[in-house]
Amino acid sequence: MKHYSVLLNECIDNLKIKEDGIYVDATLGYAGHSKEILKKLTSGKLYCFDNDEIAIEQSKKELSKISNNFKIYHSNFSNMKEKLLRDGVTKVDGILFDLGFSSPQVDDASRGFSFMRDGNLDMRMDLDNQLSAKNVVNEYSEEKLKEIFFRYGEEKTSKNIAKKIVEYRKDKEIKTTLELVEIIKKSVGMKYFNEKHPERNIFQAIRIEVNNELNVLESVLPDAIDLLNENGRICVITFHSLEDRIAKRIFKENSEISEIFKGLPEIPKEYQAKIKLINKKPILASEKELLENSRSKSAKLRVIERI
Repeated sequence: MKHYSVLLNECIDNLKIKEDGIYVDATLGYAGHSKEILKKLTSGKLYCFDNDEIAIEQSKKELSKISNNFKIYHSNFSNMKEKLLRDGVTKVDGILFDLGFSSPQVDDASRGFSFMRDGNLDMRMDLDNQLSAKNVVNEYSEEKLKEIFFRYGEEKTSKNIAKKIVEYRKDKEIKTTLELVEIIKKSVGMKYFNEKHPERNIFQAIRIEVNNELNVLESVLPDAIDLLNENGRICVITFHSLEDRIAKRIFKENSEISEIFKGLPEIPKEYQAKIKLINKKPILASEKELLENSRSKSAKLRVIERI
């Protein structure tokens, strides 16, 4: 299946790309956003990050057709500041985070992201990662499973599902995605399963745990803000409330002056607001995009600018 870049035009417009600017695509994927950024650069440069070697190989070919003004790091974006610094890049003009995963990743059953296709329980963005979904499902305690299902999946039947998984794995190892879906179905009953689709939440929770997604986002956003030149922008596309809450909170904290200093004639530089919010409410996909790509339904775009 072809990869559809979510909120593509909205991101490109909001990045305010300068032809000689330095830009970062923190989540390269299959280069949908990166291609459009690169097309706008003449003497500027694009730096891209991704864990997924398969996506990197494909994207490298696509970007090379446009220009050579790019560099790809096979690395999680949590290492952004460190990797750029090694290449002498201390400031950039724009950073894009698209926190969804690519259609080819979901549609490749062997990657284990999809609850609709049978494949190995994997869910690793980075195939060098030691922890896989199979480890989580078969090795985590009942209490730990319940905790991640509730925290990362916001699933109210987490307790029942965790209990059933532990019961099932006493007899045999859980190896495939559809095996796990069947266990979830037996845990909650057909009515709840068909109406509420808890498998979505459980798969999301396991994926977040395997790839340490929320902790990584929490640590990288302050670094990204520090990397920006004046008037530089960050665009963040989130796909569930947990990610969006983190982005919203960090952007809010960095766009406000502490109550202690409000009203003072001079505020110390380290306590001044670092950014301004370009949109108070997140930008959502247009009706046209929703018709073309149902996966855009949960996407939210937040944009900030360095001041």
